[in-house]
Amino acid sequence: MLARKSFWLYKANEAVTAYGSSGPIGDGRILRENFFATYPSLRGKRLVLFLSRIHVKKGCDLLISAFARVAEGDPNLHLVMVGPDQTGWASTLKEQANSLGIADRITWTGMLEGEQKWGAYYASEVFCLPSHQENFGIVVAEALACGKPVLISNKVNIWREVEADGAGFVADDTVEGTVQNLRRWLAQTPAEYQAMAKSAAQSFSSRFHVSRAAERLVEIIKETG
Repeated sequence: MLARKSFWLYKANEAVTAYGSSGPIGDGRILRENFFATYPSLRGKRLVLFLSRIHVKKGCDLLISAFARVAEGDPNLHLVMVGPDQTGWASTLKEQANSLGIADRITWTGMLEGEQKWGAYYASEVFCLPSHQENFGIVVAEALACGKPVLISNKVNIWREVEADGAGFVADDTVEGTVQNLRRWLAQTPAEYQAMAKSAAQSFSSRFHVSRAAERLVEIIKETG
């Protein structure tokens, strides 16, 4: 797309495909229990999971501000911030949370890998990524693989697929947009949530599993060959 706009001689036939994920390995219930064994204070909470780099691009500050707006409505709501802090921004974000009075409603785990990472997905109720820019969003696909509805911005490039599949909620990459996503999730009935969780898993299987991504690439090659 950028090449087409920049170079008038650009004549390629364009097609869109996506990266994929192989999904979690192991029993989701066991992974979930192992996560709670490591973080026992989170058991029984309604967890909103952020899992990515702690970086300005990812909208972490938007999520903290938005979470503060909805947290008082349910004392069991808890935000879990998972990811490496390569720029030292986490200290500023923690000050933000403290000034908003929600420091005790956020758990910062640092980077999680392997079973602990997958356990965090399974232990959460929803996944939230209000990113300002995301070429694909492998973490979004991973959340879908675990049957978790996703609350994402419309700057995550797979937002159209998520919205079309009913696998989550989409809004602007602003505080108001993030609040909107959180409130739409909180307004769901248990039956509506379960239906969305099922749609999330189906969306992953049909669109984002690595085998499906490979199949789509072959289809594109045949169509354009």
